Amino acid sequence: MTGQQKQFTVVGLDLSLTGTGIAYRDGSTSTVLTKQKDGDHRLTQIEEAVQIAVGGEHLQLGPAVDLVVMEDIPQTSKAAKPIAMVHGVVRNLLNKQGIPYAVVVPATLKFYATGKGSGDKVPMALAAYKRAGREFDDDNQTDAWWLRHAGLDWLGCPEFSIPAAQRNALQKADWPEVKR
Repeated sequence: MTGQQKQFTVVGLDLSLTGTGIAYRDGSTSTVLTKQKDGDHRLTQIEEAVQIAVGGEHLQLGPAVDLVVMEDIPQTSKAAKPIAMVHGVVRNLLNKQGIPYAVVVPATLKFYATGKGSGDKVPMALAAYKRAGREFDDDNQTDAWWLRHAGLDWLGCPEFSIPAAQRNALQKADWPEVKR
């Protein structure tokens, strides 16, 4: 690519045992809804959905993604244990495939998206609408979409403008080395 900046492919994941939000490499989003009655088989459902999202040549979706960005496990929530189980499954999958991933704490993601590190999900959805005209079916998709954009922004190819103070918040995340 002489004279052109590399275009990166990034997937955003808002991991949850009941409703995992996925932002695909093309910017589309979906939610993987699981049923409690399925028990630990929900982990397999989520793993399979993430496998499709990150692709791979064997799935005829083109090359695997350059980076996956996930929201971190909440530290003070009763949901931390099941979310940690989902993280373990997904991180194992990504490690096996050699796909680098970053983990962003919720407060950092909220500040990146809205300029404020706390609050409910409404400001996140409103910010997505204001910046890119996007609306989502649920807050899982909203978070996943912002995670994808945080990764693209970190890699130097943002799809829209973000104030510098908000962009600087991304320095708090632990970013892996990504081949440029």
